[in-house]
Amino acid sequence: MAKKIKVAVAGVGNCASALIQGLRYYSKNGPGEGLTYWSVGGYTPRDIEFVAAFDVNAKKVDKDLSQAIFQPPNNTVKVADVPSMGVRVMKGPVHDGIGRYLKDVVQLSPQPAKDVVQELKDSGADVLVNYLPVGSTAATEAYAEAALKAKVAFVNAIPVFIASEKRWSDRFAAAGLPVAGDDVMSQVGATVLHKTLVKMAVDRGVKVDETYQLNIGGDTDFLNMLEESRLKDKRESKTSAVRAMSPYEVPTRIGPSDYVPFLDNDKVCYIWLKGRYFGGSVVKVDVKLHVVDAYDSGGVMVDAIRGTKVALDRGVSGQLESLSAFCFKHPPTQMPYPAAKAAFEEFTSGKRER
Repeated sequence: MAKKIKVAVAGVGNCASALIQGLRYYSKNGPGEGLTYWSVGGYTPRDIEFVAAFDVNAKKVDKDLSQAIFQPPNNTVKVADVPSMGVRVMKGPVHDGIGRYLKDVVQLSPQPAKDVVQELKDSGADVLVNYLPVGSTAATEAYAEAALKAKVAFVNAIPVFIASEKRWSDRFAAAGLPVAGDDVMSQVGATVLHKTLVKMAVDRGVKVDETYQLNIGGDTDFLNMLEESRLKDKRESKTSAVRAMSPYEVPTRIGPSDYVPFLDNDKVCYIWLKGRYFGGSVVKVDVKLHVVDAYDSGGVMVDAIRGTKVALDRGVSGQLESLSAFCFKHPPTQMPYPAAKAAFEEFTSGKRER
């Protein structure tokens, strides 16, 4: 029987809610639709256990994690009843975690921030998952620093560059800890679909002339992204993932388009591609994708967490190249999705070093 994977989470938003509910769903129902793998390195979804959680929202701090995931402004759909987890949400450091627009919907807890390093040590966490809002650069770096000091692996789900940044990955390698990221790539999301379309076109002899991707949604992630200054890394993360699928430069525009409150946690994506094929004839592709955003990332994070624990078990430290290419938009090394999937399977089965 595999040991438990003890997970701490920074940011108890929709993504954390979907992951926790999803794990409860599969713990009750066993293998089924929606999972790429039931077992990764011998670990199933039932082996993931949350042991610590940090947030700054007064409606979440001091509540059991099972209750905090359903507090507003969280608005993703409910797929499972979650019993008490015995994990009290702690006040984390704020830094730049609350942007201009989130200040209107998130009431900060008046409690002093906990010592994250000590709490990670006391919890016995193996992995710290970073789910902070987009643009939380200083806050993300503070949690990465805490993970290093507490000797905990770090999985970075947001577009702040840690795993793909050499100065950080070298520090995790020196500490004997794995680091994975950056910016989770959803299971059937805009980036993986856009990457696949561009790679397919290139492989089929199409000269891609230009392409764009626009997204709208109604959760706090999209509200937060109305603040353009918080989007620099997000745009780079998504754009670099798509551009890496072509051997030549393609004029590309990718980014959120607008916040539509009544969409709640639904996300609608529009992808457009124009190219030329045989005889210079023009081909255009229009795609519309509609997903529940938080659950789209949950199906990937369950693999990222288990793969990171496999790295810990094997003593692999620093950047997790294959896992990051499979699970994230801005990994240290970009790969087409089929190649990344094969590399991830080789790594978790022990046939690949990292």
